[in-house]
Amino acid sequence: MRFIHTADIHLDSPLRGLSSYPDAPADRLRTATRDAFHNLVSSALDEQVDFMVIAGDVYDGDWKDFNTGLFFVRQMGRLRQAGIPVYLLYGNHDAESEMTRGLELPDNVHVFSSRKAETYRIEGKKVALHGRSFKVAATTENLLPGYPDPISGWLNIGVLHTALEGNTEHAKYAPCSVAELQAKGYQYWALGHVHEHWMLRGDVTIAYPGNLQGRHIRELGARGALLVTAEDGEITEVDRLEVDVLRWHALEIDISAVADLRGAVRLAGQAMERLLEAAPADLPLAVRVVFKGRSAAHIELMIDEGQLRQEVIAQAVALDTDRIWIEKVRVASEALLATHASSEDESLGALAELESLVLSAQDDPDFVRSLQADWQALLEKLPHDVLQSAPDLSTLRQDPLAQVSTRIRQASPMLMARVGQDARTST
Repeated sequence: MRFIHTADIHLDSPLRGLSSYPDAPADRLRTATRDAFHNLVSSALDEQVDFMVIAGDVYDGDWKDFNTGLFFVRQMGRLRQAGIPVYLLYGNHDAESEMTRGLELPDNVHVFSSRKAETYRIEGKKVALHGRSFKVAATTENLLPGYPDPISGWLNIGVLHTALEGNTEHAKYAPCSVAELQAKGYQYWALGHVHEHWMLRGDVTIAYPGNLQGRHIRELGARGALLVTAEDGEITEVDRLEVDVLRWHALEIDISAVADLRGAVRLAGQAMERLLEAAPADLPLAVRVVFKGRSAAHIELMIDEGQLRQEVIAQAVALDTDRIWIEKVRVASEALLATHASSEDESLGALAELESLVLSAQDDPDFVRSLQADWQALLEKLPHDVLQSAPDLSTLRQDPLAQVSTRIRQASPMLMARVGQDARTST
């Protein structure tokens, strides 16, 4: 007996970070979550699974575009024609959605009640599925105590949308612990809400499939669902099904051994080529390139980041214009430690003193407060869509104080280079 466990589909959720760039694959970005779900349903049909479990967040909040819901109904209809039932639990995003309340689903889709936990039985397979949907988005109480006892001699599957303990990046909805899940007596826990794949095997299998499609740079790597095999009431195998249609990657480029921008760009091109060779041949990649290390090239990269981005894009276009797009280029490297060998050279001595003052500024509370106020005033004037498309700006706006040290450290080499260039010009 086999079934598919999926969650966090977030149909029609936008892919963030690429849409503002003219070279972005607009059509693929717009339909990526739908295409991934279509792939999943096709996999269910190809594998001839016995049923599908959806552990929450089909939709993406309070959206009123019923075309999204109609797409989901059509996919459920494909499964209905193949005789595949679906056991659906609504999560926090579904609880906010008008489509959840308004659309009639095909009769092969069984929705867990939000009033109390309930059990669906598949008599011929001796499978019992236990679950409870969210009634409201901010469901912060532990729902687990209300789940029924396992049915003896059957395969018991618990379906739960939960943050689980230790997942600090996700809202603490329906919190519970691994120990509580293990003590319940079910053989498999089909979880949702956390977007990263995670699994604990043993007498009890506890699993998050992760979301179907990465939507931004924080959702890296392969995405999909789980194909679960059971025999004689026990879980025997759990395999990943990769169904994403665009994959996000972060490439860290160590530029310690290069001396200029050209060398750094060449390393980025080589890293992208290796990435393309390792990825599935038909899968587009959205890539963030991050330059790291202590290098003589750092100042040149910092001075002209616009040129750097275009150089990196040119490398990507030369490799495969249809398969790789640059989401962002970040300079997180550091300059080589300054060496001022000649104490007789007054200009170098002055620059060294200025550099010391700049770097010590982060420890001056009056300066930090002044800089924070200036940043905040500028950021408040930026349109919301600009902040949304630039996560670094949004982070700076939310917590400018925490960013002061990093920003000063990044800016000081560029400042020194500018001052030194001006000094040489004037002499």
